[in-house]
Amino acid sequence: MRLSLETIRRLPKAELHCHLDGSVRPRTVLELALDQGVKLPTTHLGRLTQLLEAGKRTRNLADYLRIFDLTLAVMQQKEALYRTAYELVEDCAAENVRHLEVRYSPILHRKKRLPFEDIVDPVIAGLRDAGMKYNMSTGVIICGIRSMAPKVSMALAELAVAYKGRGVLAFDLAGQERDYPAKAHRGAFQLILENNINSTVHGGEAFGAESIAQALHFCGAHRIGHGTRLREAPDLLRYVRDHRVPLEMCLSSNIQTRAVRTIHEHPCGDYFRQGLRVTLNTDNRLMSATTLSQEIALAARAFRFSPYEVKRLILNGFKSAFMPYPQKARMLREVNLEIDRVFMDAFPSEYDLRGSY
Repeated sequence: MRLSLETIRRLPKAELHCHLDGSVRPRTVLELALDQGVKLPTTHLGRLTQLLEAGKRTRNLADYLRIFDLTLAVMQQKEALYRTAYELVEDCAAENVRHLEVRYSPILHRKKRLPFEDIVDPVIAGLRDAGMKYNMSTGVIICGIRSMAPKVSMALAELAVAYKGRGVLAFDLAGQERDYPAKAHRGAFQLILENNINSTVHGGEAFGAESIAQALHFCGAHRIGHGTRLREAPDLLRYVRDHRVPLEMCLSSNIQTRAVRTIHEHPCGDYFRQGLRVTLNTDNRLMSATTLSQEIALAARAFRFSPYEVKRLILNGFKSAFMPYPQKARMLREVNLEIDRVFMDAFPSEYDLRGSY
């Protein structure tokens, strides 16, 4: 049995690793630039879209991250931040995403000296307003930046603490991985842990398994962003598996940043079948020209996932979400039944009422 993209689009999903500044609509980038007087390399929508999408031209993570200069240039005003957050929820709702965690670093939106509250409040409001309209739970993950001074991460961690319970779900460490170890930002994560706040860290994307070890053992991360190179340390892999540490895997972006050369070399399928808690995510819907449904379809084809395995992957996303347990338990019950209904409709002769094939 093969899952069509349309069937996957109908399935309820959770998106845990999605960057706001990497998930803007190309037309919105153009319109905001024209409204704000921001100069872009081109005002032709088609050519601009090509510049905003990584495609096959990026050689490493640094190349990939440079594209963000274009989106960040138009995301320095409150109205732009609200709009991009609202539209991201709309785009996710179109493929039945039910829970969305959006990450970004407020420090990157201060070119016009906006105070932090004018950077955080509009994003929370945009996510909340659109989430209410589309019946989607949402929240923000504030990112520290590896290549910036640890004191910047501390200021951002303090911001996450200030917004705890007010729309911010967690703290993250993002940016260029090589030469910028997570342990340098340990103080910020200590503050996060002392305040009982969730955390995730980008690790094992552009650097080896040591990066993942630092995220776990120095920063106390509850989830790992990417984790692609975890297989380089079998003992650490077993630790991650046994402690049920979720991996926020992003297939298309890993190929574009050259974390792996091809989809068939990606360890996602192997990790999943070894029992690790693998989740699938887009990373950057714009730069990677993808959706969560397309990422799931890509994984299903490349790793020959059965519909039942796809169901487990999707449930992993909800299990790993940074949401209160009662809400999570309720949502898991609901989406479990909904997935069964979609599969019964798609495979009426193969799928019985017990959820087996």
